[in-house]
Amino acid sequence: MAPMSDRDIKEVLPSNFIRGIIDRNLNENLYQNKRWSGSPGTASHHADAAIDRAKIRTRFPPEPNGYLHIGHAKSIFLNFGLARDYEGACHLRFDDTNPEKEDEEYVLSIVDNVKWLGFSWKFKNEENLYYASNYFTFMYEAALSLIKSGDAYVDQQTAEEIRENRGTLTSEGKNSPFRDRSVEENLSLFEAMKAGHHPDGAMVLRAKIDMASPNINLRDPAIYRIKHAEHHRTGKEWCIYPMYTFAHPIEDALEGITHSICTLEFEDQRPFYDWLLLKLEVNQLLAAPLPKQYEFARLNLTYVVLSKRRLIELVENRYVSGWDDPRMPTLVGAKRRGYTPEGLKLFTDRIGVSKADSWIDYVTLEDSMREVLNSSCDRRVAVLDPIKLVISNYPVEQEEECFAPNHPQDESRGKRTIKLTRELWIERQDFMIEPEKKYFRLYPGNQVRLRYGYVVNCTGYESDEQGNVTTVFCEYLPDTKSGTAGADSVKVKGNIHWVSSKYAVPAQVNLYDRLFKVEQPGLKSASYLDDINDKSLTTITVQLEENLAGIKPMDQFQFERHGYFICDQETSTDNIVINRTVTLRDNWK
Repeated sequence: MAPMSDRDIKEVLPSNFIRGIIDRNLNENLYQNKRWSGSPGTASHHADAAIDRAKIRTRFPPEPNGYLHIGHAKSIFLNFGLARDYEGACHLRFDDTNPEKEDEEYVLSIVDNVKWLGFSWKFKNEENLYYASNYFTFMYEAALSLIKSGDAYVDQQTAEEIRENRGTLTSEGKNSPFRDRSVEENLSLFEAMKAGHHPDGAMVLRAKIDMASPNINLRDPAIYRIKHAEHHRTGKEWCIYPMYTFAHPIEDALEGITHSICTLEFEDQRPFYDWLLLKLEVNQLLAAPLPKQYEFARLNLTYVVLSKRRLIELVENRYVSGWDDPRMPTLVGAKRRGYTPEGLKLFTDRIGVSKADSWIDYVTLEDSMREVLNSSCDRRVAVLDPIKLVISNYPVEQEEECFAPNHPQDESRGKRTIKLTRELWIERQDFMIEPEKKYFRLYPGNQVRLRYGYVVNCTGYESDEQGNVTTVFCEYLPDTKSGTAGADSVKVKGNIHWVSSKYAVPAQVNLYDRLFKVEQPGLKSASYLDDINDKSLTTITVQLEENLAGIKPMDQFQFERHGYFICDQETSTDNIVINRTVTLRDNWK
């Protein structure tokens, strides 16, 4: 099957509402006068700069406290893809405002993931890789600005008191007893927080908005907290850190982001996002046009958990072998399983970008992989559950070459040779002592074709003491070899694959399946852990055709009749390990 063209894909894909917003913004020339100095900065930093050469600016802003998963891939394709399509720039920014959970290991992994998916944060001569920690000094100055304009105050209530006085969805909040402190007192206290004079939790800096607001997020949200923790980049320079909801809009503004695209759980935070940026514009720290936030539905995928807390639990409690376990929805796991950037791109294109939350069937992801891999993967033969086949009338020392296409739909990839010998390995399921109805493979007295070889007639079998068939015997019809004039002289209904026992390459194959056995883990059980599929990994020893003797890590093939497989990244010449990516068809149900 030929791969889908870009035109074909566009005809079947759902619409992306964010493209409509961008089109409208550009038609209205909203950003035609936006200036960009070549690096992030304040209003004065950009004031005398040239007009921004990027028509739009987006960003992908992960927190480096874990490994990216398939849901992040959707955001990566969206943000980097929009920037590419609209002649814009997409920034890679690490939102590293929480020092206790972040690590350089995650930074390096995220960088590798973005590159693996095919994207770069370079635009023209710009290297748009940034860290929120780059802006800590400006964020502190922005907080001072809000205190001076009467829009922020230091609160010494306990966390419990703040929570209690915040109110509920049906009741208004109560003003803090510290809300009306003077500007001078707030400045002094905030400086004392910065100087490390107070322990964690002793006080916070809050925005002064409206404790009676129907939007709880506008009831004087905390914008700075004390945290005596070492940061992975700034060390012990700071003991106060900005809250994410305060830091994020500032980061967007400093970087000249035009379209700040995030998932729906941030929709209620948009009013504070806008409030903060407008206040800082009034205080002359930022200049218009200010960034705008737009929300889309996050990825909800059946048979998967994407919660970072749950993924950490799976790793730390050893339900999986690690973050790169091929059953994990992490991008490092997906890569090791054999999922490709092209397959993930097709998947995210097909599910579209919308405002409505919905569940995406895992089959959609698998079908996208099958479609891409069908086009890209050469074919090889592997026997996964081998039993011996002996061709009784084939000379013991004789062997000959059979010719198999590397790709049946692409003649340009040529053919390979497979050695036929007297003894072969075939699949156990390709022989039955007493055949079921419509069973067309080997059984005593029946004829089948050895794929790329001869027609053979089954003459008998041997079993072990437990009754398991160990060897099947047959005789070949000499004038029926595939590719010769007599190939069609004998008609058979069955066609089985094989590898020579003399030249076969043994290997370990990991048959990976879905990690969970229900569509929504934890929905109907006491814990999502109760829904783990105990058959999600089966390890077997198989026999491969001789052309796979030199297989290397990350080499990927379709094993005929079985599916798509990838050589594991930890394989060696002495111990070949291969992972199943996906079967040829959905066989889950």
